Amino acid sequence: MEPSKQSMHGSGAGQTSLKGEVIYIRAFDVAYDMKRQPIPEILGQKTQRYPVGASKPGPRNPFFYLPQSVTLAPKTCETSVGPLSVSMTIKVFNVGAVSVQVRAPFEVRAIEDLAKYYGLRLAGKSIEAEVVQVVEEVRRELEPYMVRPVASLGEGEDYTVFCLYQLPAETDRRNPPAEQWLMDNRRAIAALLTQESDASRLSDQEAAESTERYLTYYDTDLVVADWDAALVVGEQDSLEEVLHVMELANVQLVELAAYDRVLDGALEVAYRDVARPRGVGREVSRNLREIRVDMARLNDELLNTTKFFGDWHLARIYQNLFSRLHLKDWNDTINVKLRTLADLYSLLKQDWNNFWMVVLETTIVLLFILDLALLLLSR
Repeated sequence: MEPSKQSMHGSGAGQTSLKGEVIYIRAFDVAYDMKRQPIPEILGQKTQRYPVGASKPGPRNPFFYLPQSVTLAPKTCETSVGPLSVSMTIKVFNVGAVSVQVRAPFEVRAIEDLAKYYGLRLAGKSIEAEVVQVVEEVRRELEPYMVRPVASLGEGEDYTVFCLYQLPAETDRRNPPAEQWLMDNRRAIAALLTQESDASRLSDQEAAESTERYLTYYDTDLVVADWDAALVVGEQDSLEEVLHVMELANVQLVELAAYDRVLDGALEVAYRDVARPRGVGREVSRNLREIRVDMARLNDELLNTTKFFGDWHLARIYQNLFSRLHLKDWNDTINVKLRTLADLYSLLKQDWNNFWMVVLETTIVLLFILDLALLLLSR
């Protein structure tokens, strides 16, 4: 469906602007693991468990993994779109990851106008540079709580979420149903999520594929998730839960990528060591066993961060992100490499056992020959 110019700009007689906030989520792998002990403060702020409340009826027991977090005081910054009040939340995950949310309000006349927020600059610096500087400070502070911290901070993974407080009103001053609004503005929303400056250039197929995984709970809310960005509409009561689910998926992505790099290095060493002399087999076997145990434990710890969701709507949002970010493919790749390590361990163990069997058999033969020689000499 080709939207009208009015619907593309989201402006009617009763609504002249789109209001909300943009949330930049950045996740980094900072350590192999974290010590299981409370962190009293980060950057001078007292830490707390990330506050996620239940916006809908559900089980009483908390199913969320709640990381330790701090929220820095908002500050007014001169940005590339004008002065904005920007806030930052830092979360520390047990799997050795740090995630940062940078939040900035917006008020625009059209969906297309949101594209400029991708390249938002704070006091002349990019969002990425600002976040990296903060995470470096956090990493230095958290070193006593880290197990094998990384030598240098990697690129990390980013995810951008555009949150509209409510749908733009129609000419009769009523908000349209969320699904209808999506269909009327599908091409513009797809262009926003894919960072295309000209929505008219997108094909119908791309517009449909980029927005096909949308979810609604009420007629007035909407979540459209793509692989790099998402649009959230009217989820003010449950916005923190929705953002937390998206952040968990992003943390999983950065950690799975980190595990994959560790396994690549371990496999490279293992292949080289397998070809070494048999005398080092015990050491190589022990190293492979330790890597297998560590990777299995860390993988289980990572999966536990999203083991259960008490809210089915949030679970569906996570499932969409799980698919969009190809987390299953990452899991499958890591499991294949773990099985390869297991096969190498079994091969080395079998080789080591065969070596000792030959030694024992040779010893028995030598003892038999010695016994026979002594018997002949005694005559």
